[in-house]
Amino acid sequence: MIELRPFDSLGGANHGWLDAKHHFSFAGYHDPARVHWGNLRVWNDDTIAPGTGFPPHPHRDMEIITYVREGAITHQDNLGNKGRTEAGDVQVMSAGTGITHSEYNREDVTTQIFQIWIIPTRDGEAPSWGSRPFPKGERSGQFVTLASGYGNDNDALPIRTDARVVAATLKAGESAEYPIGKDRKAYLVPATGAIQIDDVRANARDGVAIQDLDVIRVTAIEDSEIVLVDAA
Repeated sequence: MIELRPFDSLGGANHGWLDAKHHFSFAGYHDPARVHWGNLRVWNDDTIAPGTGFPPHPHRDMEIITYVREGAITHQDNLGNKGRTEAGDVQVMSAGTGITHSEYNREDVTTQIFQIWIIPTRDGEAPSWGSRPFPKGERSGQFVTLASGYGNDNDALPIRTDARVVAATLKAGESAEYPIGKDRKAYLVPATGAIQIDDVRANARDGVAIQDLDVIRVTAIEDSEIVLVDAA
């Protein structure tokens, strides 16, 4: 099954400093058909104005992955972690038993991020934060694992859940395959471009919910940047 969720069907609100779109029920947006997809709970598409951001606020028992599409986001938390994650880079926060953090766009340009929340399958552990670059050239024509709950994904940022976050950059006409298995669920969003899976076309920032497929074959209609969550 491949279900297209067009960008203009997403929930969300424009707060001026923040233009937020929600692929799943979040904050003031609730759709009983879009609460979660397996253990994937949140996929927010946030546009953050320069010099603004999210003041300190708490989290617990959630794996939070931030994929920076444009600009940069600066993180600071009560553990003493501080870091700037820029376009092409990824940060992971394992909220664990509890963490308070802030996220600001300290840049003089607009920042755009995907923020992905996945329900953990390990709890009771101390919170943690980490960030690393993932050059888009290294994802050319293939899926690369950005964050993973599996120990054999050595180059990925670790998360405490039965899931992976992967990404690929494809030129128009190129295809890439991701073997997932029919017992798993996938949620895919083109950050840019337009792609096709079987006979379903998805444009930039559309969501695609996928299940009951052994292998996901993605073909780029235009030059595209793709992010996919492999969920339990």
